[in-house]
Amino acid sequence: MAEDLTITRNTSKEEQYQSIIPQIDALLYGETDFIANLANVAAALKEQFNWFWVGFYLVKQDELVLGPFQGPVACTRIKKGKGVCGASWQQAETIIVPDVEEFPGHIACASASRSEIVLPLIVNGEVIGVLDVDSEVLNKFDETDKIYLEQVISILLNR
Repeated sequence: MAEDLTITRNTSKEEQYQSIIPQIDALLYGETDFIANLANVAAALKEQFNWFWVGFYLVKQDELVLGPFQGPVACTRIKKGKGVCGASWQQAETIIVPDVEEFPGHIACASASRSEIVLPLIVNGEVIGVLDVDSEVLNKFDETDKIYLEQVISILLNR
C-alpha cells in the first residue's frame, strides 16, 4: 500500500474510525518491525483525528519508556502506577480521563493536555506498553474511542 491515507473529517467519530482502521490494517500488512508499526499507527491516528499527542510507551524493566509518538516533546520515563500511563500499566486496563487536573497523580508532560485515554498493550497476559492519547479539549474521549482504539491495538499486536 502507498503510504498515503484518506483522511475523513466532517463525519461522526465512529465513521472516522471505520475509515482509518482498515487503512491502518493495510499500512501494517506485511511489516513485522514493531517499532515501525508503532510509529505508523501514531502518525495515522494523529493525522486522522488531529489530537494533541498520540504515542506509545514501552515497558522496559520497571518503567515505561517513551516510544514512537506524534506531538510535542514528552516525558521520557514513567514509573509503574504513576500518572495515567503508569496506572493503565499497573491495572492492565484502559483509563479514560475527562479532565487530567482531576486525576490523582497526573503527570503534566504538557500543560496544554486537558483530557486523556490510555490503553494497555497486552501480550500473553502481560502489559508490554501503552497507547497514550491526549487532547487539549476537556472530555474528548469516551467509550467509542476505547472500542475502536482497542481494535487498532489488536491489529498492531497481531502483526
